[in-house]
Amino acid sequence: MKALVFGVAAEPWTPPPGAAENRLLSNLAVTPMRLMDVDDPRPLRPDWVVTKPRLAGICGSDSKMALLDFGDEDSDNAMAGLCSFPQVMGHEVVAEVVELGNEAAGVGVGDRVVLNPWLSCAPRGVSPLCPSCESGDYSLCHNFATGPITAGLHTGLSSDATGGFAELMPAHRSMLFPVPESISDEDAVLADPFAVSLHAVTHHPPPRGGRAVIYGAGALGTTTLAVLGALYPDVEVAVIARFTAQAELATSLGAALVIDPEDRLTVIEELAKWSGGRLVGGTTGLPMCHPGGIDVVYDTVGKPETLEVGVRVLRARGTLVKTGFHAPGRWEWSPLYFKELSWVGSNAFGIEEVEGRRRHAIEHYFDLVTDGRVGITAMLTHTFPLAQWREAFATIATQGETGAVKVAIDHRV
Repeated sequence: MKALVFGVAAEPWTPPPGAAENRLLSNLAVTPMRLMDVDDPRPLRPDWVVTKPRLAGICGSDSKMALLDFGDEDSDNAMAGLCSFPQVMGHEVVAEVVELGNEAAGVGVGDRVVLNPWLSCAPRGVSPLCPSCESGDYSLCHNFATGPITAGLHTGLSSDATGGFAELMPAHRSMLFPVPESISDEDAVLADPFAVSLHAVTHHPPPRGGRAVIYGAGALGTTTLAVLGALYPDVEVAVIARFTAQAELATSLGAALVIDPEDRLTVIEELAKWSGGRLVGGTTGLPMCHPGGIDVVYDTVGKPETLEVGVRVLRARGTLVKTGFHAPGRWEWSPLYFKELSWVGSNAFGIEEVEGRRRHAIEHYFDLVTDGRVGITAMLTHTFPLAQWREAFATIATQGETGAVKVAIDHRV
């Protein structure tokens, strides 16, 4: 099969004119990826299946790897032991089942499914389940490096469990959720990023009638806004959006305020005015709000400069939820201590409680789409066939010009 493999010699490519002025485009010319012929996958264990991807979304983590965009300080990553190379990325996948292992049950050939990518205990054949898997917290599994499957948090990070940037993809039967007939591929492929945001909001919700800020308006920012709109319609939400297309989408999904992040002083001043916060000047840097009027900040970027804004505008004992992933760096965090803020990470998804019902996050998404409470298809702005993978990642690298929000590999063409 054809597969886009990461962790191999770079495929020669001449970047377009002006690429030297765009670091990400320049990186795309030397990224260790190439489209290759590799062996067709087989079920990794008897209860695994093989699927044929239809659409595979490019996650922010995929693009960071392909565009070498983890920052200059990313020399010590404690999670490095939870992946293996070479790998075929792509874990936001809607696919069709094409082959069953001898012990696979619960799915059939021809079923259209969405991938739940976690390579946790059940897919690895670990028994008994670890405490995290037992409780439905699959993304916190204790056994991501346990054989016989090579190390990997999820599909696309293991050299064995290849992902959706290929013509075929293996998966465990528990990793596949049937897609209702009424839901299109374009809606189904957004289940994973929505589930990530659903987990963040349900574990760290805003108070009823409160105010929330979403820093970043890419896929996670957009889906966070959609979750808040569906489950917390009385909460006012401000969105910090870098690009015009993102800002327009945020407005269409009900953001009460949309702010350009270019000038952080202006961001803080506008958020203070909107929320009723009172500004207190710093010594040489940015002011902070005390008291502040914002209950929760969902930071989908995760850079030092975004975290710094978040702690400055939050109310005392508010919550800063970090869902974005970037290299570490110094930031002025004295408001974290002074205001007694909660700074928490939010990692992916599993079994979530929504409106009194405990179900898998992907199932909650299907319910909300079917009921007409969530409609985010507009965030899927670009699709490309696998052979045009360079163009797909270049579209992300130049999203200010292209208007890209979510880009996907389309295997149907």
